[in-house]
Parts: sequence; C-alpha cells; structure tokens
Amino acid sequence: MTAALPAKISPRALRRQVRRAAAARTWKRFRANRLGMTGLVILLGFAVVAILAPILVDAGQLRTTEATGPLLAPPSLEYPLGTDDNGRSVLALLIFGSRVPLLVGLTATIISMVIGTIVGIASGISDGWPGGILFRITEWFLVIPFLPLALVLATLLGGSLASVILVIGITGWPSTALLIRAQTLSVRERPFIERAQILGAGRWHLMTKHVLPNVLPLVFANTTLTVAGAVLAETTLTFLGFGDPTNVSWGTMLNSAFATGAVSLGAWWFLMPPGICVIVVVLAFTLVGQALEDIVNPRLREGR
Repeated sequence: MTAALPAKISPRALRRQVRRAAAARTWKRFRANRLGMTGLVILLGFAVVAILAPILVDAGQLRTTEATGPLLAPPSLEYPLGTDDNGRSVLALLIFGSRVPLLVGLTATIISMVIGTIVGIASGISDGWPGGILFRITEWFLVIPFLPLALVLATLLGGSLASVILVIGITGWPSTALLIRAQTLSVRERPFIERAQILGAGRWHLMTKHVLPNVLPLVFANTTLTVAGAVLAETTLTFLGFGDPTNVSWGTMLNSAFATGAVSLGAWWFLMPPGICVIVVVLAFTLVGQALEDIVNPRLREGR
C-alpha cells in the first residue's frame, strides 16, 4: 500500500498558519517579560474600569447641580477620596474620567500611526525628489515644538473632544515616520526586494506586499509608546483649558483643582489621584511598549 499524500495547503492557509505561529511565539516571549506583563495587567484594569464606568458610577453624581456632598471634604467612609469644590465624589470623577484619556490616547495614536507609517514607507521607498520632500516635511514637523503647535491648532479647531483627538493625531506622527523610514531603507536592501523589482513589481506592490509586512511589528511596538505620549498630551491640553469642559477627564480634574487652589487649601485628595492615575497609565504603556520592542528588535535583547 502506498502512503497517503498530505493534503495540499493553499498559500493563503499557509500564511495564516505562519502568522498564528508568529503570534504564539510573540505572546510566549511577552509573557516571559515581567515588567511587560505588569504593565499589561495595569492597562487591562484601567480598561475594565473605563468600560464599566456607567455601571460603577451614577452619572448624576457628576452633575454639579445634583451634587449633595460637602465642599472639599477630606476622604471618609462615604467619600473614600473626598469631594471636589462642587461637592462631587472625587472617586466618581476619577472612575468616569478614565474614559476620555484612554479614548483620546488610542484614537489619536491610530491617526498618528497611520500617517507616520504611510509617510515613512513612502519616503523610504521613493527615490529622488518625492522621497526627499516627504523627509523634509517630517523634519519640519519635528523641529517645531509640540506644545506650541498643539495649542495653536487646538485654538483654531476649538475645544471639542474630536478637536483634541485630531490635534494630537496630526502632531504626533513625525517620530513614527522617521522610525518607519529607517526600517524601510533597511528592508529595501534585502534580496527579495531586488527579485520583486526584477520581476516587474511596481512601487505600490512593493510598499503593500513586501515593505509593510516587514515594518508592521515595529509599528505595533511603537504604538504602545505613542499611546503613552498621547495620554500625556491630552492631559496637558485639558489641564491648560483647551479640552472640552463638559467631559470629565483627569486633565479637567487637575485644571479644576488648580483653579480652586487645592494646593494652598491642602486639599491633596482633589489633586493627587488624577495625577497618580496619569503617571501609572503612562508608565504601564511604556512598560508594554518596551517589552514589545525587545521582542521585535533582538539586538536590544542581546545587549541586556
């Protein structure tokens, strides 16, 4: 009897198997990184709180007209984190305030990563003046300080939540573009790119079928680091009064605390919780980003 021949696997199914195996290896290496797992657990905790905020907190507690608590009362059994200058529970504000920074951070990061990836690949794969112009535009955005540019754009676009997302998204892409451009230039020197060009592959085919799959791991690793910067940028803009005052966020809490004079009044419970939450979330995203960077860049792992 002849042995049964193995079933023929289609190229698409083979690619799926390879991707699943790569994802499994990445997750295994990530789990071995204690700091990365610590950051992931912290982020999952904040995400669960943000998603369940409407269930955990009655929205009526956030309205100044319905607040019944004492003004700037210290922590107690009824108000574990005290109250603000309007008699609202700081804990309720903190829970509901987690939604805006995470939403703005993730959405703005998607915008900046898409712009940075497209510009980086296009400038790296293009020869002559097209690539040079894109590279100079990227450098021009890098030269301009982030905060003054963001403040000008926020003033022009208004203080809505969508405006804050757009401002952070269109000002945070240059560093990603430079990183992807450098990776694209490295990929261009590999033999399979030369073979594809000899076989008649166009620039669009090279960008989407050969360069993009090779830079995506670096894009994903850089995304978590970019989210940390976006969360910090949202807090900064709202703290300076350029956010939407109708939306509760950690930045608006800090703005209200300083406007009320919480520092001089000794109302630390109004000032410290939102600041600590911002620091913890930014640190958690940074830990996850560094863990992913170690995985996609073996040289970092070998040097430690």
